Amino acid sequence: MNQYILQYLNSIYPLSPELESFLVDKIKSCSFEKNEIISKSGEICNRLYLIKKGMVRGYFISDSTEITTWIDTENELFTSITGFFRNQKTEEYIQSLEITLCDYLENDDYKYCLEHFPEMQQINRIMMEEYYIMAEHRVYLARIPNASKRLEFFIQHMKPQILDRIPKKHLASYLAIRPETLSRLTKDMN
Repeated sequence: MNQYILQYLNSIYPLSPELESFLVDKIKSCSFEKNEIISKSGEICNRLYLIKKGMVRGYFISDSTEITTWIDTENELFTSITGFFRNQKTEEYIQSLEITLCDYLENDDYKYCLEHFPEMQQINRIMMEEYYIMAEHRVYLARIPNASKRLEFFIQHMKPQILDRIPKKHLASYLAIRPETLSRLTKDMN
């Protein structure tokens, strides 16, 4: 049942039989319908999810406008960083954009793994490196002053494989461009 996440973690760093056994007991699976809200602003998200199939986004609301801040798909982890790692209420919402299947680990179990299994510390370090690289890309993307160059950067350095899957309004929000501009730019690409 939990083979998917065990294979994922083993691909990052080899798991001991003891950690595998612990995780088999603690990892749970869940699914979300298309457009389901997974976590709301003002809540504490205490689960770390791995997407087996599907797509989710993080967003916040400013002046009644939804602003997409991240998009994750298969084989990616997601959570509310503030909620999960600081046990604080988050400002963001997390929403599934497709029917999404996940495995997840509760925060207490994650912390237990970090304290009792040295290989989990290595996995955590490697996952944090990946997170910071993605955050660095988002920072670069946000500072590119030209809409077509932002789209080009997204395609070259981020997630070109989701271009046809993500609703255009969410991609436009993520790229900080108007939906009409995104539509024109993607037509020009074809």
